Amino acid sequence: MGNHMRFGRGQRTRFLRESASDYHRNGLIRLLEISIDYLDDVAKECFLDLALFPEDIKICADSLLDIWVYVRKLKWHDALSILSDLASRNLLNLTSTPRRKVSISNGKDSELYFSQHSVVRELALHLGSRDGVVHRKRFLMDGKEHSLPGKWELLNYNACNVQVFSIHTGPMEANHWFEINLPETEALLLFFTSTEYSLPPFLKSMNNLKFLMVLNYGTKRATIKGLDVISSLTQLKCVRLERLTAPLVQKQRKELSNLEKLSLSLCEGFQYASTFTITKLRDFNIDHSSNLEEVPISFCYMPSVKMWSISNCHLVQKLPYELGNMNSLRMLRLSALPGLKELPPSIGKLRLLECLDISFCEGIRELPEEIGQLKRLSEFDMRECSRLNRLPRAVCELSALKLVICDEKIGK
Repeated sequence: MGNHMRFGRGQRTRFLRESASDYHRNGLIRLLEISIDYLDDVAKECFLDLALFPEDIKICADSLLDIWVYVRKLKWHDALSILSDLASRNLLNLTSTPRRKVSISNGKDSELYFSQHSVVRELALHLGSRDGVVHRKRFLMDGKEHSLPGKWELLNYNACNVQVFSIHTGPMEANHWFEINLPETEALLLFFTSTEYSLPPFLKSMNNLKFLMVLNYGTKRATIKGLDVISSLTQLKCVRLERLTAPLVQKQRKELSNLEKLSLSLCEGFQYASTFTITKLRDFNIDHSSNLEEVPISFCYMPSVKMWSISNCHLVQKLPYELGNMNSLRMLRLSALPGLKELPPSIGKLRLLECLDISFCEGIRELPEEIGQLKRLSEFDMRECSRLNRLPRAVCELSALKLVICDEKIGK
């Protein structure tokens, strides 16, 4: 047979199968690349950001939108339009929880998720690597690794001007990290699976950081360490934390001077860590907090907040009267709180409120008369409020009301 390679039957079958698989995969990538060519420059940059996220994992679509808004400097409605366009081209998949239909709205539905196929991420990785290491806008891991790649140590001696940095590892203690010089980085994404995790020490020197995401996609919550460092990041605009447990913190006031958005999903213990002063927060969200029984009064002292949401927290039974102090509030979402018995009468003080969502609050039996004072309320969602037997006559005073979503019983 000379120098020709010989394969047994099993080897030959496996070789042909792998070759065919690679051939079709490469062909699919070429076809997808043609689809990318039809995108404008802004949409192409947004598509390349998909490589920052792990493949085949459902991630809240707001995470992607936040990067486009706070780092890419897009307007919210433009970011939504690009998200819809990428989904229509099958470059990402949009899904929602069973309770809600897939919809793209003005930031009102935090239960919208996106995921991407491995081939699509491979294309984003391929296209994003064309700039070379020195001029690359994104620095990321191709896949999950146990620790930081050793070659990254060079980034300590040579400042990396990368705009977005994404790290995907297993457990990380403080001594597992090494210093990385990231003076220009605006977004840091940390993905991991573990029950304990320490934020990287180099985070404190990221003076230009605007977006921070820490996501644990393991089956159990992880105790997060080093969280206090974020109070020193004066440019930080948005923080997203998922499936984490906050450690006990010392009673000291720390100011997050420019933070505009805070999202806590599947997190525990953060009500005890509410010693942070957040004066410029515009968007606040807590979702699936299994140990949240009482909403801290400090959560209601947000003078600039426009969107305030607590959802899927089954132990919450009442809301503080101080809820009415949020004079700038435009959207209030109190969804899937089955233990909630009533709304505080101070809700009538929210004179700028335009959207109220109490869907799936099965314990609410009646609404306060003060709800009639919400003269700007245009949307009211009260689906699946099965014990809500009557509405106060004051609802007739809601002159701006345009959309009501409710069950047939309430509709009549």
